[in-house]
Amino acid sequence: MKKSKGFTLVELIIVIVIVGILSIVAVPIYRGYTKKAIATEAKALLGSIATSEKVYYAEFGNYFKVDPTSYVYELDVDSRSNKYFNTYEVENKDVGNDKAFTAIVSGMTDGPANGIVLELLAVESGQVTTYATGLE
Repeated sequence: MKKSKGFTLVELIIVIVIVGILSIVAVPIYRGYTKKAIATEAKALLGSIATSEKVYYAEFGNYFKVDPTSYVYELDVDSRSNKYFNTYEVENKDVGNDKAFTAIVSGMTDGPANGIVLELLAVESGQVTTYATGLE
């Protein structure tokens, strides 16, 4: 009897099933990591906004309100060159007796950052809190 070389059909089907199961598990995990990596751009933008707002507060005694925009001269925060998060807004708030501001950065609606929103709440006493939605 002649010795055959190669793989049997059963062996090939088993390999295809294993690769399929691995891809079913790996793709959602990969998408989650991708969204978290995209959100780092938003975190950097929020950090720039927070720093600029603190400088503005030190000079003028209040925080600067920003309607949705990509560049504000008073804060000197330019997000026009960002790939996923190129607009932001800042609202003034009062938390107890302290002045505070909220900075909100939303992902562009026509890309992979759609649905990702990061929000930063900074109080003049120094407490900073961030919230993220859409990273699930």
